[in-house]
Amino acid sequence: MIFCSNPKAQYLTHKEEIDLVIQEVLSVGNFVLGENVKAFEKEFADYIGTRYSVGVGSGTDALCIGVCALGIGSGDEIIVPSHTATATVAAVKLAGAIPVFADVDPDYWTLDPISVKKMVTSKTKGIVAVHLYGQPADMDGLKKIAQQNQLKLIEDCAQAPGAKYKSSRVGSVGDLGCFSFYPTKNLGALGDGGAITTSDPEVEDKLKKLRQYGWDENRISKSPGYNSRLDEIQAAVLRVKLKHLEANNTQRNLLADQYEKELSSLPVKLPGKRSECSHVYHLYVVEVDHRDGLVDYLRSKGVMVGIHYPVPVHRMPSFSEYHKEALPQTERIVDRILSLPIYPELGQPDQEKVVDSLKKFF
Repeated sequence: MIFCSNPKAQYLTHKEEIDLVIQEVLSVGNFVLGENVKAFEKEFADYIGTRYSVGVGSGTDALCIGVCALGIGSGDEIIVPSHTATATVAAVKLAGAIPVFADVDPDYWTLDPISVKKMVTSKTKGIVAVHLYGQPADMDGLKKIAQQNQLKLIEDCAQAPGAKYKSSRVGSVGDLGCFSFYPTKNLGALGDGGAITTSDPEVEDKLKKLRQYGWDENRISKSPGYNSRLDEIQAAVLRVKLKHLEANNTQRNLLADQYEKELSSLPVKLPGKRSECSHVYHLYVVEVDHRDGLVDYLRSKGVMVGIHYPVPVHRMPSFSEYHKEALPQTERIVDRILSLPIYPELGQPDQEKVVDSLKKFF
């Protein structure tokens, strides 16, 4: 079987390093918000290009806590894409805000500034720019709208650690960046984990209070807060894997280049690459006609492709009440998109099998 992603392969590649740091954490016995968390927060902030990084329990928590730290809450609207992981919208709702759906552009499938501009009202307080599949969103266009309307610009970087928008890494362009370290991500832990990046000292202070009961330095709760802390084992693992992130992203790009070379003659729309930006190919997503038939065929050949995402969030019962305007591009692509296997450890024979299976189908 060839899987769409393979976190076990990523673990085995660095097994000796990871096993060693886990044993060190176990021997010390400090399991939550210890020295590894502090070190990872510093190393990750340096890598992203921000002054601060705050570790939390998951990528969803990163978004929810980030929204709260920016002072957005009950009755406030935040513009989000519907074509995204459910977590993006769930986090907005958990923070007490109202998600408002905007459409994606047809070439890159990221939030379309033209659609976003139409959704701005007097209640709008923020925009969540999702760097989908590893592709940076149109940050210039979204930043212009945010500045014109005094909105907060939040980056959902769960699928794009290491990607660059022009000369800046994603997570350093908006007011804050939110990351997930779920095991399948480009930078994945051995369980859940997340981080929020910012260069604003006041926001960083609020983030640290919010992740832990609203505590001050004396553990006195001065305001409401959550229990969302990055644990030492995950931080130690992430410190190891952060050292290899650039090499892994480079390998993802090489695999993407090979797909582009081999599939360009087929009736398949390949992923676009935004000018002056770097894509990190968390997923390699194509558009095809007769998608379901192709899925069945590939799976019969042992190629376990994925669909990210088959149901747009605005169609889900929990969020359908927030659907105000037509989303034609979102509706168009959900029956056409297909995620091909891509991860750094995907070998040449397996990629060739994927390509050959696609060629035989067409």
